[in-house]
Amino acid sequence: MGNLEEVRVALTQEQVREALKQVKFPGLSRDIVSFGFVKGISVSGGEVQVEISFASANPEAGPRIEADARRAVEALPGVTKVEVQLSVQAPQEAIPRRRLLAGVKLKVAVASGKGGVGKSTVAANLALALQQQGLTVGLLDADIYGPSQQMMMGASEPPRVTAEGRVLPVEVAGIRVMSLGFLMDPDTPVIWRGPMVMKAIQQFLEDVEWGELDCLVVDLPPGTGDAQLTLTQQVPLDGAVIVTTPQDVALIDARKGLNMFRKVNVPVLGVVENMSVFVCPACGHRSEIFKKDGGRRTAEQLEAPFLGAVPIDPEIVVASDAGVPIVLSRPDSQAARAFQEIAQAVLRQLGSGRS
Repeated sequence: MGNLEEVRVALTQEQVREALKQVKFPGLSRDIVSFGFVKGISVSGGEVQVEISFASANPEAGPRIEADARRAVEALPGVTKVEVQLSVQAPQEAIPRRRLLAGVKLKVAVASGKGGVGKSTVAANLALALQQQGLTVGLLDADIYGPSQQMMMGASEPPRVTAEGRVLPVEVAGIRVMSLGFLMDPDTPVIWRGPMVMKAIQQFLEDVEWGELDCLVVDLPPGTGDAQLTLTQQVPLDGAVIVTTPQDVALIDARKGLNMFRKVNVPVLGVVENMSVFVCPACGHRSEIFKKDGGRRTAEQLEAPFLGAVPIDPEIVVASDAGVPIVLSRPDSQAARAFQEIAQAVLRQLGSGRS
């Protein structure tokens, strides 16, 4: 009995906090402690009280986190009772929607499970292709660690700030563009912890004067982390486009990204297969360098629409590096036509009535 009392006395808030680091937000890889969702911990002998508060549109997130938190704390030596006080707010209660993209009709995220699949290239060309469908379009580069849209869109001038402190997006080829790349040295790495990333995304949503837009295309960083969680918590996204390449390693991560959006109740508009096939410009021979139809098969397996395939074309890289995406530089090319067809497919999925 004496030994049990000694264990109870030894139980600390820090031990409880460490135990709660095992609890992940559903669909994401980070824990509720690092996200700042644990608001209070109280320990009295073997009795523990934990206060958890966060915003989410996912109705399953609260019960899942409460059960996982209770289980993690109960596993600590000396714990006799666990009380979890849970508060889950709807996204619009966390930050009023009227302040966030009030003039934007459609919000579309472009995401990938891993880096190197050409997600940002797809985002830039998709934005331009949507504009060619007659929409007023904005492009938000939310890839905080590797912003690239300022280069791909050929934008060199920094954004202006109004007298009210609102940031005006840089307009390029009729697209309103905002990127962290406008505000920092391109050779300076972004070494930020999660809360700083989330704050940067929040400022892009609150402090940028996007004006009236038919569609805002959001270029997300690869993976499932802070930027994705911040957007899904604070903005009612109309859908997500998942970009992958045909090889197995990319498809595995694409499935994770797709399932993450489903878990946070964001409609998955479909899958884009980038770098699908190389067509020799001299003889027309087709080479499936990264396997064949992997994106289409993944879409079918996960019951998601297949939006289209973009071929391997060196001109896509040349155009992006030159700051004139291929939809603008070579609108009659096979790659440009692929992006235009993908834009039409996205609009059909959104139910906009355009085709």
